[in-house]
Amino acid sequence: MLIIPALDLRSGRCVRLRQGDFDTETVYGDDPVALAEYWVRLGAARLHLVDLDGARLGQPQQLDIVQRIVERTAVPCQLGGGLRSEFDLRAAFNCGVTWAVIGTQAFLAPEWFREMCHKFPHRLWLGVDVRDGFVATHGWQKTTELDPAEVVSHFSAWPIAGFIVTDISRDGTLCGVRAHWLGQLAQGTTLPVIASGGIATLDDLRQLRAAGLAGCIIGKALYEGRFDLRAAMQAVSS
Repeated sequence: MLIIPALDLRSGRCVRLRQGDFDTETVYGDDPVALAEYWVRLGAARLHLVDLDGARLGQPQQLDIVQRIVERTAVPCQLGGGLRSEFDLRAAFNCGVTWAVIGTQAFLAPEWFREMCHKFPHRLWLGVDVRDGFVATHGWQKTTELDPAEVVSHFSAWPIAGFIVTDISRDGTLCGVRAHWLGQLAQGTTLPVIASGGIATLDDLRQLRAAGLAGCIIGKALYEGRFDLRAAMQAVSS
């Protein structure tokens, strides 16, 4: 299972939010590029970048930092947050990211998303952010009536890279993962499913691996020293 450190970008800094609440920001570094280099030195094979300002405003705001991270780390990066037009996607790819994560716009304009999937086959991850059993959009500020299992089933036929499923209620809380639920989502598709939200222990990682997840995104647990990246990678490779 792939272990992917997260770098959430806001106002040029690396931060973490609790359950997507912009009023609960914790700053973990004023130099996201240096942090990205640090994770790569420890062995990270991929980085997950989130433009929080972009997610809130609906248009990318941190592409200059994203480009510097890509250039300085030379590992594949995936970027989410505010990517809601073909222009935004091309700008992101021009910065050197390997994949883009689309959430809100895929649900608001599915025909547009279908077109983008065919223009950029297997380079778009669908971000399935879940609150109280339903998909949330607009930087987690709005909740739809979409069922995540139905979403995974429906979009599995499209030429996407896979699904990134975030359990919003657990994101940034260090309260553990719902591995069984995530495993059920993973069983509903032949595409990779990456989990995000709530990871606190190495046992959480082992549970996700046993449940069939292709990868997991880790933020707060790494930044607050609950375990180190090397130990995480060893836990899911043994």
